[in-house]
Amino acid sequence: MSVKQGLLALLAEEPMYGARLRSEFEARTGGTWPLNVGQVYTTIARLERDGLVEPVGGADDEGRIAYRLTPAGRDAIASWWLTPVDRDATPRDELVIKLALAVTSPGVDVQRVVQTQRTATLRHLRDLTRLKSRAGDEPDAHDLAWLLILENLLFAAEAEVRWLDHVESTLSRMPLSSLRRSATPREGTDAETADSEARSTPKGARA
Repeated sequence: MSVKQGLLALLAEEPMYGARLRSEFEARTGGTWPLNVGQVYTTIARLERDGLVEPVGGADDEGRIAYRLTPAGRDAIASWWLTPVDRDATPRDELVIKLALAVTSPGVDVQRVVQTQRTATLRHLRDLTRLKSRAGDEPDAHDLAWLLILENLLFAAEAEVRWLDHVESTLSRMPLSSLRRSATPREGTDAETADSEARSTPKGARA
C-alpha cells in the first residue's frame, strides 16, 4: 500500500492536516508502517500538484493547513478500492537474494545461513503469536484492522519457515560444489578468447 492511497483514503472521510493524517495512518495500521510528517507533507504536495487534494481555507493559529479531496481525488480513491493489487512486479526480497548468492559463492556455509535465518524467523513467529493471543474476543474496527495486519505477518512468517525447510531439503540432495562450478565462469576465459582471436587475425586486418 502506498502512502499516496493511504492519505487519499483518510481524506475521503473528512479534511485533515498533516500531523493528524500521520497519526491516523499509523493508528489504523497498528504502527506497522510508521511515517514522518515530512513524508506526509511531501506526498500531500504531490497530490495537490496532481489535482487530487486542495487546501481548506488558510492556516490555523498553529500554522496548520487542512486538506480535502477534490472530485478527481474522490474518483481516484473510489477506483483504488476496486482495483486489485498488482502482483506482477517481483519485489526484491533480501533473504531470497542472499540465499541465491550464497549457493553460488565459494566459502559460504549455506546450511548455517539457512539455520540462522530459521531461528530468527521462528523467534519472530513466536512474538507475533503472543501479540495475537492478547487480542480481544470482540475487537472494534481499529483492533480488527491491527488483527488483520498481524495475521498477514503471521502467515508470511509461517510461509518463510516452510520455504527455508524446502531450501535445506533441496541443498541436502544437491552437492553445492558442482552447482558452484557450473555457476562460476572459468577465470581467464574472456582474456583467453580475446588473445586467441587476436592471434588468429591477420595484422593488416587489425584496427
